[in-house]
Amino acid sequence: MKILIAEDDLASRRFLSKFLAQFGEVDLVVDGIEALDAYLMAIKEEDPYDLICLDIMMPKVDGVKVLKAIRDFEAKRGVATEQRVKVIMTTALAETEFVNQAFEIGCEAYAAKPIDTNKMFEVIQKLGLIEGN
Repeated sequence: MKILIAEDDLASRRFLSKFLAQFGEVDLVVDGIEALDAYLMAIKEEDPYDLICLDIMMPKVDGVKVLKAIRDFEAKRGVATEQRVKVIMTTALAETEFVNQAFEIGCEAYAAKPIDTNKMFEVIQKLGLIEGN
């Protein structure tokens, strides 16, 4: 599995990277612009991401805008819903407005920080990205 983590907080980025590395190759970016660049580069190289963890509040471009750009790009390319990259939004915010917006745009799941690894594992399983034990 190929994973992209877009997270501006170093501690969260390290934690997620360490946890998700057991499931595949992890790339790390620190803002929304880098996230879009990494996503588009992976598509161009025909080695797309299977999972993207997007922090909602990031510098330059927030996670919700990044998600919208990704979904718009997929729609333009005619990517079927089941073939789209799986996106988990991460946030320290209790602001449901952003989370609801992200679900409307098309994220698959959301994880509140601090990340609960058991819940994250379950979500990744439900998304069909890893096999159950």
